[in-house]
Amino acid sequence: MLETIGYLIGTAGASGFSSKSTAEQVTDICPDLRPITAIITGATSGIGAETARVLAKRGARLVLPARSFKAAEETKGRILAEFPGSEIIVMGLDLSKLDSVRRFVAEFESLNLPLNLLINNAGKFSYDHGVTEDGIEMTFATNYLGHFLLTKLLMKKMTETAKTSGVQGRIVNVSSSIHTWFSGDMIHYLALITKNKSEYDGTRAYALSKLANAAATSCYVATDPRLENVNGKYFSDCNEASPSKLGSSAAEAARLWEASETMVSTPR
Repeated sequence: MLETIGYLIGTAGASGFSSKSTAEQVTDICPDLRPITAIITGATSGIGAETARVLAKRGARLVLPARSFKAAEETKGRILAEFPGSEIIVMGLDLSKLDSVRRFVAEFESLNLPLNLLINNAGKFSYDHGVTEDGIEMTFATNYLGHFLLTKLLMKKMTETAKTSGVQGRIVNVSSSIHTWFSGDMIHYLALITKNKSEYDGTRAYALSKLANAAATSCYVATDPRLENVNGKYFSDCNEASPSKLGSSAAEAARLWEASETMVSTPR
């Protein structure tokens, strides 16, 4: 109840920011981002689009992967209209397809660019059941598993960039408070809805995908210098918060990691 009241009235937390803070406000104190290269998934609309706009305003080079080149080019055009000097690269990526993730990483590496910041923002919600060409439930594949593989494949580049630049890299996984709505056995439920359409519930599937993984919070954790060396934390409204009991379980995290490694490595 107190958290809900704090959200509604915009009470500032320890960071000095609140649910009413904007992405521009929380990045006012960040250093010049011109040396920074950032990949932002899901940047064609919503939280991702605002995150991209604000990081471009602060000088970051942006790589915007998307299923739709048209939508990504429109986002690029809007940003360039506001900030003409921005450097923005549009690339193809369908997170629901593991081969597409692998192709994107190979193409990005061929550009010989550094990588300081990875914001895994893309997500979908669907009332309709679907299974990907890899045999994975669609919402889980798009919101979580594609990002899992993307992060895994880009870790080497991020580590190399941090060593050569002396700038600590950051990976931001955008979640949702809806993740708290999921309870039960994650792996069992994923197997169940992948094989049995009648067991699918759109809200529960979305909650699962967000368990496994607002623009102000994304920009705050991506840029605030006070968060250097802060790892593995969950933030809400620009302040550290507690995820669900299931979401903070080390044992469940280990199970999910093992299952994820199997899913991205097994030919289907």
